[in-house]
Amino acid sequence: MKNQYRTNLCAEPNESHIGQKVVLAGWVNKKRSLGQLVFLELRDISGIMQIAIDAEVSPKLIDIVSKIKNEYLVQIKGDIVLRDQETVNEKLKTGTIEVRAEEIVILNESKTPPIYVDDSDKTNENTRLKYRYLDLRKPAMQHRLIMRSKLARIVREFLYEEGFYEIETPFLNKPTPEGARDFLVPSRVQPNKFFSLPQSPQLFKQLLMVSGFDRYFQIVKCFRDEDLRQDRQPEFTQIDMEMSFVTGEDVIEVNERLIKKIFKEILGHDVALPIARMTYDEAMSRYGSDKPDLRFDMQLADVSLIVKDSAFGVFASVVKKGGSVRGLNVKGGSDRLIRRDLDRLVKVAETYGAKGLAWMRYTQEGIVSPIAKFFTDAEKEAILSTLDAEEGDLLLFVADKDEVALTALGQLRLHMADMMEIERSGFAFVWVTDFPMFEYDEEEKRYFAVHHPFTSPTDSSVELLGKDPAKVRARAYDIVVNGVELGGGSVRIHKEAVQEKVFEQLGFSKEEAWEQFGFLLEAFKYGTPPHAGMAYGLDRLCMLLADTENIKDVIAFPKNQNHGCVMTGAPAYAGAHQLEELKIATIKAEEKDD
Repeated sequence: MKNQYRTNLCAEPNESHIGQKVVLAGWVNKKRSLGQLVFLELRDISGIMQIAIDAEVSPKLIDIVSKIKNEYLVQIKGDIVLRDQETVNEKLKTGTIEVRAEEIVILNESKTPPIYVDDSDKTNENTRLKYRYLDLRKPAMQHRLIMRSKLARIVREFLYEEGFYEIETPFLNKPTPEGARDFLVPSRVQPNKFFSLPQSPQLFKQLLMVSGFDRYFQIVKCFRDEDLRQDRQPEFTQIDMEMSFVTGEDVIEVNERLIKKIFKEILGHDVALPIARMTYDEAMSRYGSDKPDLRFDMQLADVSLIVKDSAFGVFASVVKKGGSVRGLNVKGGSDRLIRRDLDRLVKVAETYGAKGLAWMRYTQEGIVSPIAKFFTDAEKEAILSTLDAEEGDLLLFVADKDEVALTALGQLRLHMADMMEIERSGFAFVWVTDFPMFEYDEEEKRYFAVHHPFTSPTDSSVELLGKDPAKVRARAYDIVVNGVELGGGSVRIHKEAVQEKVFEQLGFSKEEAWEQFGFLLEAFKYGTPPHAGMAYGLDRLCMLLADTENIKDVIAFPKNQNHGCVMTGAPAYAGAHQLEELKIATIKAEEKDD
């Protein structure tokens, strides 16, 4: 690190360096005067060093220091000395030492920053994004991005040791009709034609397996034109991998060891292997989610058989129509929640598709509920037993189609954990397996792939293609921790006939399938090996490791909620000459504020 500007980073010296002369360079974090003494906090990527200037010893420096303000860039030359005992700062790595300045050079001045360069800054997000280069000077932001860099290094080193090859795949691809919206890029050379930016390298990594590369990986940018939320950006980074001559078990085994290494080296946390597994059906039935948070219990229960012949018509009719009635026991909830709280819970359930929410309080007087009169004593006893209810508990019920009832109660489970302030600490990992291959879209009246159309159905499910698609199960697996899907993968289809059947199930004619994916189907004719793979959302993994809920906190230059960069002004209008070259005419649309 030694050069003409500095001999050390600010936080490198320690007590073993006392008496040594150093040259440091960095930004002024704070300045304070105490009579004849002036102190500067000098900050760089490594941390902070206190600089002491004594007016009696170095009167010439006081004139220079008087000009210095926060965020000025300065160079300091001086000796490392031990701080006086009363000035020791235990919060700093360098809190027992300081530099007694002999020379100070102002390398660059700074205007008063529009945001406070400190972790305690409360400036609104758009202002922080506009001045992101200042926001990134904050120690917490720098720590997160340094951690992200370390994560990428750990992943690369591990996969290289496991025999993977890092191979780049194209960014300019062919638009496809499946999945989220593509970002389109017009071609100048071939007018009226468009490239799409990759939502993932899926097809190319499968083609690399056809090519015989055996083990591929890439830390790669991907793009999806979809609405944003706290854990989603239009451009994101994947840890992507693919392996030949393997089963799903092989992929899971390698990735368990990768996960263990990541959490150990970054957080010092030991992940117990093997990681527990749970089928999709079990996850939905018990937790109402395919990414269950297992740090707390509160499981769902099916009370359909108990209430199917009850006098409560809402429950009985739903069961008779093929739906179900699911219940959730909120331990101690009866004593904690008032009627107004229960009315709000109804709104929560309706947000997730439920037509309503029923409830029962279990008190010393028995069950208290507007619907209690519709159930016999035997039915009530069976409900209490099934939900393992005790006095003081609150029981919540949703009656609807299975998917709606489970999903609504699953979301209420998380909501109640927050309301009841249930402790959720540590890390609870689980593999979720055996996903449905397809999901039915009521609006479009057709099936879509749950993961992607290149996922292999289980051997026992292949014969159900074209007959009973809802029962087809995929050889897919997701890794979930604390209710967050960190990554997912599957065994891929490697035979042309099976791939054509899946395309047919998705509503593609043979001609359409070949038009869109003919290059893949053609490749399958030339000895494609069995292969499987997986991908992680690097940004989401960083969020978990950094213990933050906002994905923008772990991305250097993220977009805001309108897909915009308020710092650079992207996206922006293209010039008339550029549009003319691309043979593109624009339609005036109502502008949205960033």
